[in-house]
Amino acid sequence: MAATEDARDWRRTHTCGELRAEHIGQEVVLNGWVNARRDHGSIYFVDMRDRYGITQVVLDETNADAVKLSSEDVISVRGEVIARSEGNVNTERPTGAIEVKVTRLEILAKSETPPFEVAGGDEPAVEIRLRHRYVDLRRAGMQRNILHRGHFIGAMRRAFEAQGFCDIETPVLTKATPEGARDYLVPSRVHPGSFYALPQSPQIFKQILMVSGFDRYYQVARCFRDEDLRADRQPDFTQLDVEMSFVEEEDVFAVWERALVETFREVMHVELPVPFPRLTYAESMERFGSDKPDTRFAMELADVAAWAAESDFQVFKNVLASGGRVMGIAVPGGAELSRKAIDQLGAYAGEFGAKGLAWWKAAADGGSGPLARFATDGKATTLMEALGASEGDLCLFVADTEKVVRRTLGELRVKLGRERGLVQPGWNFRWVTRFPMFEFDDESGRWNSSHHPFTAPSDWDLAGATGPEDPALGGLESRAYDLVLNGWELGSGSIRIHRTDVQRRIFEILGIGEDEQRAKFGFLLDALKYGAPPHGGFAMGLDRICALTLGLDNIRDVIAFPKTTSAADLMCDAPSPVTDEQLRDVHIALAPSAIAARERAAQAADVSDASES
Repeated sequence: MAATEDARDWRRTHTCGELRAEHIGQEVVLNGWVNARRDHGSIYFVDMRDRYGITQVVLDETNADAVKLSSEDVISVRGEVIARSEGNVNTERPTGAIEVKVTRLEILAKSETPPFEVAGGDEPAVEIRLRHRYVDLRRAGMQRNILHRGHFIGAMRRAFEAQGFCDIETPVLTKATPEGARDYLVPSRVHPGSFYALPQSPQIFKQILMVSGFDRYYQVARCFRDEDLRADRQPDFTQLDVEMSFVEEEDVFAVWERALVETFREVMHVELPVPFPRLTYAESMERFGSDKPDTRFAMELADVAAWAAESDFQVFKNVLASGGRVMGIAVPGGAELSRKAIDQLGAYAGEFGAKGLAWWKAAADGGSGPLARFATDGKATTLMEALGASEGDLCLFVADTEKVVRRTLGELRVKLGRERGLVQPGWNFRWVTRFPMFEFDDESGRWNSSHHPFTAPSDWDLAGATGPEDPALGGLESRAYDLVLNGWELGSGSIRIHRTDVQRRIFEILGIGEDEQRAKFGFLLDALKYGAPPHGGFAMGLDRICALTLGLDNIRDVIAFPKTTSAADLMCDAPSPVTDEQLRDVHIALAPSAIAARERAAQAADVSDASES
């Protein structure tokens, strides 16, 4: 683009990452932030930055404002593109062969000293970064993350549209329906005492779209769940949501695999092998102790009940007699670990309910450790074969209920696999299928859906179960599935219930009576009566896959404006109190405990303001 003839026009002709040797001799205008400034006597070198890159500009004493420039000032420069001298070429920067000799400088906005360095410096504390997110987002790493997210989502959109999917928006203000987490509620001004809910997912609406004949729907959907947060969860998050009619599981898998292959090819320059391996829930739990297995390394769980039953170790025998499990893992080369390190692993195992962690350093002659005296007379070889262990491995055992054994060894497996460098590079996608249909909650004494109540059972007759007391329900498999990548669950889906009679039976098993069905799900039940096609879908957490593809372990760094682990927005200071008048408008009265909490927060804020002044 040629520079304008109006010398007073500060608008850019090029970005700060655009200029190359072929632009030498051209007059250009650049806009950007002062990334760095170096004083060389009567000449000043300034690195100008925008989201496209950095260009060095040269100012002489005729530009009096040059001496006033500070980090993060916003400036415009006009000048000629010139070649750098041979010894001053910056080979690490795309614009490193040139610089701009400035003839006019204009300061568009001054900046106060930023709370942390944008260019380089130590990593700021998370709280400071989030409070000043507008500065944090200028940092090169954060700009890379956010731009990558945009490119990744754009590529996924194109991949689904190429397969005939329609982009359809569903409501954000909707009806409260149970989907596994607490709803965020929004009071209605015009309907006193009534509330909207922010959607946990577009689940019911996308099923209704299938009834409506839009057989291939997708949406980049904002979802909201009022639940405890961790590294891979935020209260408001984004998922790519898909629903399809006239399909079974393999049809859904094929569509998603094609979309991911095309997205990874375009954005990551990686060819993914397809089809992705399938793994049943039961197999995944037995082999890896997890329904989101990291399959980039082996070290699988092994059942050693046969060995334990023949051994003289009474602890193991007692657990087996009470119906429990005895399982173990073999840590390659782990015999080098000290007793102190092994004791620390025992403490870690206790965090997951294990009453103890038995260990053995494997060797055919009996090895060493507390279990060595039970591995004599050829029993060592038998145990090594059961575990797939070699001499020099550390074998860890847990004897307890099946749930505790699997979880404890599964967590130990991941911890040790990553700490000991066993993880191989790669993108190990896995479909995990055939989840349990129901989970029994001992506390409430009732069945809950393992996924959600709209998931189809593998047996449409529900194994002939007569009601919620029938023990046959515990063995029912669902047609739910997850997609897992390198130990992270990317998303969930299922074949849905398209028959009204089955949907009503599921509600009844979950303790949702006829009146409650009508009140909460009447519109879905009505829709299913008017010719619902067999359908299924899947939703992927975009925050998670974008973080994974950048090698990050926290989704916060791919979200422009995230919340803290306490669901607070430090930049906007949200959530925050509202006026009594606003509460009256939506017919809300605060409970005494809420009033007291609000007063305590106000007092704390006053103290903070006073100390700062």
